[in-house]
Amino acid sequence: MSIRLKLTAWYSGILAAVLIFWGVVIYAFVYFNSYQEVEHQLAQKSNKILSQINLNFFNQLNLNLDPFTEIELQGSQIYIQLSDYETGNNNRSNNMEKVNLQFPVMSAERLLREPGITKLYVNGTPFMVKQDPIIVKINGVSSVKGVLQVGTVVNSQESLLEALRNILVFGWLVAMALAITSGLILARKSMRPLVNVIDAANKIQSGDDLSVRIQYTGPKDEIGRLIETVNNMLERTELSFRGLEETNAAQRRFVSDASHELRTPLTTIRGNVDFLKKLWDQEGDDRPNLDEEMIKQMSLEAIEDMADEGKRMSRLISDMLSLARADTGQRIELNPIPLQILVKEVARRAQFLDREADWLPGNLSILNGIYVNGSKDYLQQMLFIFIENAFKYTPEGSVTLDAILYKGQVGLRISDTGIGMERDEVPFIFDRFYRADESRGATPGIGLGLSIAKWIIEEHNGSVEVVTRRGEGTTFIVWLPVVFAPPIE
Repeated sequence: MSIRLKLTAWYSGILAAVLIFWGVVIYAFVYFNSYQEVEHQLAQKSNKILSQINLNFFNQLNLNLDPFTEIELQGSQIYIQLSDYETGNNNRSNNMEKVNLQFPVMSAERLLREPGITKLYVNGTPFMVKQDPIIVKINGVSSVKGVLQVGTVVNSQESLLEALRNILVFGWLVAMALAITSGLILARKSMRPLVNVIDAANKIQSGDDLSVRIQYTGPKDEIGRLIETVNNMLERTELSFRGLEETNAAQRRFVSDASHELRTPLTTIRGNVDFLKKLWDQEGDDRPNLDEEMIKQMSLEAIEDMADEGKRMSRLISDMLSLARADTGQRIELNPIPLQILVKEVARRAQFLDREADWLPGNLSILNGIYVNGSKDYLQQMLFIFIENAFKYTPEGSVTLDAILYKGQVGLRISDTGIGMERDEVPFIFDRFYRADESRGATPGIGLGLSIAKWIIEEHNGSVEVVTRRGEGTTFIVWLPVVFAPPIE
């Protein structure tokens, strides 16, 4: 059974029970008030007439009604019957004699058990009859001599109650029909938004369109809030799915680029191995006709090439491991670090890197007493990435390192006078495996260093600024939030 039918059934059932309850209450109230006056009138007449009953010479019950009582009976349609159990005679009022009306007489035993007012039907006509036993004492013994029956016609009351019953039953049926019909319509209208939710969910389930939303213009009630929640959930699902697709696409590009970068050193190593095998194969027909000194020199060159390619693969794997850690959400543990000591150490070690340009570290005394929350190893790795990148793209000229302070941040500036870049290349330099087309292959590298540096900067709650121009060089400024402390002596 659907929710719509369940709601209608519950609503209709409760309404039916309430209507039945109040119908019974109303009917009982009208019934009681309709017959109460009749019963009161019969009791008065019965008490009055009991005083006019006597025994004749033969100890028979005799009903002697005075003329005023007869006139009163005619006007009020009250009928009187006096029955003698011993003789079986019935004394009836004149109005009963005229219409040949006679009440049925119950036995003395039953009369003693059920005295009072009862409803009788005589020839299909309803009567309310008060029955009182006539008890006489003969020779000290009391016995029921007869019965006095005072009754009146209750056609009007019966008609009223029958009309009331019909009205209540018909009204109940009409009310239930209207309630069920309106309940189904209202329930269907109320459940329409939920049907829209189901249709939208089925549409999303059976298709690939995650942009489907549930249209709702009604009030912001429980259903309105439910639809709003479902729409928000669909929006988050769409964003998550798109993010997942972008991540998968990035991973595919990453795997493709990594495979490409690994293929070159592996091809070089494999080629050199094949060359050395032929070079030192004593019995091979392809062995070159060279003297031992030449073979030794060529072997050393091949081994050096394999060593260089092995180092390149080691760097590539190390960089890929760092990026994998970044992708898994690994966080860097941050602690207060004196920045001047760290940067001076980097500047000292940078002079030993392979380079063609001059290394000109600037005055770093401005960093005295400045602390940053960070990791010493990762900050050194980040600075070396920028410095090695500057040396790589500066075949002649100079590379400098200095620092600046601005609004609670410290900027570590690495500048070079190298080949520079076009402005449209800047948004892509931090992408993995990206290198400018002109320098790809001409300049050594695998294009992962700046991606790692950006991750380290973001983990330190910092940012990076790039200023570059083709043929004039590039400047990177790494901004980090600082913690001030007493100057170091």
